[in-house]
Amino acid sequence: MTTGSALDSLPLPAGIRSRFVDNSNGLSMHVLEAGFETPDRPCLLLLHGFPELAYSWRKVMLPLAAAGYHVVAPDQRGYGRTTGWQEGFDADLDPFRMLNLVRDALGLVAALGHRTVAAVIGHDFGSPVAAWCALVRPDVFRSVVLMSAPFGGVPPIPFNTAASAPAAPGSSVIGTLLKELAELSPPRKHYQWYYSTAEADGHMRQAPQGLQAFLRAYYHCKSADWPANKPFRLQSLTADELGKLPTYYVMEADKTMAETVAAEMPAPEQIAACRWLPEDELAVYAAEYARTGFQGGLQWYRCATGGQYTAELQTWAGRTIDVPSCFIAGRSDWGIFQKPGDFEAMQGSACTQMTGVHIVGGAGHWVQQEQPEEVSRLLLQFVQR
Repeated sequence: MTTGSALDSLPLPAGIRSRFVDNSNGLSMHVLEAGFETPDRPCLLLLHGFPELAYSWRKVMLPLAAAGYHVVAPDQRGYGRTTGWQEGFDADLDPFRMLNLVRDALGLVAALGHRTVAAVIGHDFGSPVAAWCALVRPDVFRSVVLMSAPFGGVPPIPFNTAASAPAAPGSSVIGTLLKELAELSPPRKHYQWYYSTAEADGHMRQAPQGLQAFLRAYYHCKSADWPANKPFRLQSLTADELGKLPTYYVMEADKTMAETVAAEMPAPEQIAACRWLPEDELAVYAAEYARTGFQGGLQWYRCATGGQYTAELQTWAGRTIDVPSCFIAGRSDWGIFQKPGDFEAMQGSACTQMTGVHIVGGAGHWVQQEQPEEVSRLLLQFVQR
């Protein structure tokens, strides 16, 4: 274990500390902790998404610690002050694949002296990491909370293909879907495949409006503050249905993400009225991403869209999450429905002990920041069961 200097510049509430921990998987992980003063407390592991940081959990950590937990929130691989990962678009993708992210989490909690975790709690892209933690090592991760991104299950292994005609060379469902999105009027593209391009990092890091203004517009667009966020269930995974998603998910084909969100930049009076993310807290994100760029987080998307790691995940085909689970998301969060069928599959088959699905009013995608009191209450209700 290595110890780094306290991050005095972070506006952390009293009772949350910052330090660095060797996770025995190549990383010096920057972690925020609460409830560390008392030994042998049960652990809650909080895993952030994109474009976020451990700092994203600052508003729920103290209430969880006050209930008797050791609360741990790391900057995940590719993010923030965690080091040991290779930078750049051309870096080896293997360390960013899903099962290695699980290994990162496992190594961290072991380094902290925990043999089990009372609950692993993941938001956005942290949600599938939490799901795979619980699926692969249920003996360690004793329960799981998925936030904002439903887990639709393990990718299946193609079945009875020997009795079927072979697929046409180069054909794929996703390839056809992307082609059909490009044929919509106006032409569209899926943000995850945009995030997988070499240009995406620069488009955001060097946004014409400035990095902090880009992040302000991005967080605003996906929050309950943007009145156009009125999500509903899509009927199928087709271009016509996906075309109903906001352009921050299914983008106009000729626009960057910086250009996409710039059109919805909140007015100065709206920014001044934003209590869940005031300018000094937004500045924390802007400073970190100005230093690191976004590519570390974008590598996660490349692992998902490239398909080269699907076969590895299919090793668990047919397996389910059998530890207690629950789902939390904001009522104004399109993330619930961005992949048609996942929300239903999570409840019907992927998670066999789902004890609750909680849709929180007054919140969009950043639910633990927009409505921290209600999220804290729901988390404690779940873990204390």
